[in-house]
Amino acid sequence: MNRKIKLIWDFRNEEALQIAKNHNQDIEDYATVKKLLFYDSGTSKISTYHSISFLVVDESDMIIFRDALKPHRAEVAE
Repeated sequence: MNRKIKLIWDFRNEEALQIAKNHNQDIEDYATVKKLLFYDSGTSKISTYHSISFLVVDESDMIIFRDALKPHRAEVAE
């Protein structure tokens, strides 16, 4: 079975949560236009000045997303 990878983008400033939400919409739109499968996406507020946007994809598709969208980091999704 293929592992799922969580691609993560970090945003750090006063507007981090709103920027993460806007970014999340952009990455979902990209996946829809390119007809690429993803399992989950969303945002999370880490602290007042740090929020993330994430996208969970199959490990086999991770390279396509990584090269096009340049995530800051990634981890194996649970």
